[in-house]
Amino acid sequence: MSNKLPTPNSQLPTRILVTGCAGFIGFNTTKALLARGDSVVGLDNINAYYSTKLKNDRLAVLKKDPRFTFIRGDVSSQKALNKLFIDNKIDKVCHLAAQAGVRYSLENPAAYIKSNIVGFTTLIEEVKKAGIETFIYASSSSVYGNNKTTPFSEDDFVGRPISIYAATKRADELIAYTYHHLYGIKCTGLRFFTAYGPWGRPDMAYFSFTKDILAGKTIKVFNNGEMKRDFTYIDDIVSGILAALDKSYGYEIFNLGNNKPITLAYFISSIEKNLGIKAKKEYLPAQPGDMIETCANLDHSFDKLNYKPRVSFAEGIKQFVSWYKEYYS
Repeated sequence: MSNKLPTPNSQLPTRILVTGCAGFIGFNTTKALLARGDSVVGLDNINAYYSTKLKNDRLAVLKKDPRFTFIRGDVSSQKALNKLFIDNKIDKVCHLAAQAGVRYSLENPAAYIKSNIVGFTTLIEEVKKAGIETFIYASSSSVYGNNKTTPFSEDDFVGRPISIYAATKRADELIAYTYHHLYGIKCTGLRFFTAYGPWGRPDMAYFSFTKDILAGKTIKVFNNGEMKRDFTYIDDIVSGILAALDKSYGYEIFNLGNNKPITLAYFISSIEKNLGIKAKKEYLPAQPGDMIETCANLDHSFDKLNYKPRVSFAEGIKQFVSWYKEYYS
């Protein structure tokens, strides 16, 4: 008996499961899918890692569209996932739910194992049982660790993660390959490079810096402000996710970045410029688990997804600060 999955009925209207739909990337991906006419079933457990109010406000935006169905649940619950797939005719799965944050993974590794490994495996097992062919999932640029050669390429060695978070994301890529090999599920992993923009995560540096500078608080600047990050505007990230969903390759991993890393010092000065306020700074050593530099090689993503980042950091941070002032006014 063959282990290969049955081919889904292509005549059904496209209905996509987006896990983590109340999260930053999940919310923006769901919004884009609805805008182009797809139906979305959104799954999220609304955990308290950061503001549940922000998550519920994102959900309120999505619920205005009648093609959006929200289910509150956890990806590590086999019972909840089984019911979801029985009750809903899902064509494709976009798995964006995860326990995020590099530094928090050093404090609470069990939360990352449960969400990012147990949750991932539970979900892809239910995808197999449901006969769903296309499975797109979020990986991370963190898997590259402290690779010395930049920009990072999908062909680089990624066997030495430097945080628990990165280790769980690399584990997801390996599990996905195994399910592709055994059952023919089309699995595409997306290595996101520091996504930012309106409706972003409060635990991210650009968000907390904006908040603290406005409040007149001192911000902590690690590694003398010399770390470099490949900040990628959320609209560019979403364009790559949608392309991956549409292409539905057999097994692929793609970088979704900007290919224009900036220093932490320049990053802070850009926020200061848009706020019109000079920040008070405390300089500290680099933190355990932090990568010194990230930069995405986008050749593979361009060739197979036609992925081209379009929003400059100057424009992106301007859009974020404008949204922040309005949202928290």
